[in-house]
Amino acid sequence: MDHMEAMTPGIGSRVSHPEFGNGVVIQVYSDSYEITFMDYGVKTVTKSFDKLKVIDFHGSDTDLISYEKVERVFRRLLTSISDIQHPVHLGDKWKGGKLILKPGNESLKEKEIPIDQFFHKIVMIRDRVRVMEQRINAASGLDDEEKVSLQQYITRIYGSLTSFNVLFADKEDYFVGDKSS
Repeated sequence: MDHMEAMTPGIGSRVSHPEFGNGVVIQVYSDSYEITFMDYGVKTVTKSFDKLKVIDFHGSDTDLISYEKVERVFRRLLTSISDIQHPVHLGDKWKGGKLILKPGNESLKEKEIPIDQFFHKIVMIRDRVRVMEQRINAASGLDDEEKVSLQQYITRIYGSLTSFNVLFADKEDYFVGDKSS
């Protein structure tokens, strides 16, 4: 069976490509296959490419893509085009706590701020910096060098905010600065 469009091989089907040699289908999409080749790694081959030969057929009725992969793609897409952010939670040990600002001058009154209010402001800063980062990356009026330069400033901003990571419940919400410094 020379033409792969006549039958839709599923994940695990062995194929032969005139340029890349033998490979195994690792993902099936509506218009293409992701195939791992021994000497060339993972390549995407369109279903319309008629020189791909099936060596060992494993059937597939539908496009196979994991729910997690679809969810990841949609999450990235929605985040990149909107100001929507996922909920960020305050660490349990801080709930109900207070931030106390005590001036060095004893004659001045100290200021108490509920930690959850302070935390909310930190998360708002983080989310706004992320939106700014997305807008910089999408800006058509900036060349790559300008984008990299601005991205370095954003990385330094995140680095300056790493002190507040202690407040976050989940490590994946932490600020991450430049790891080389």
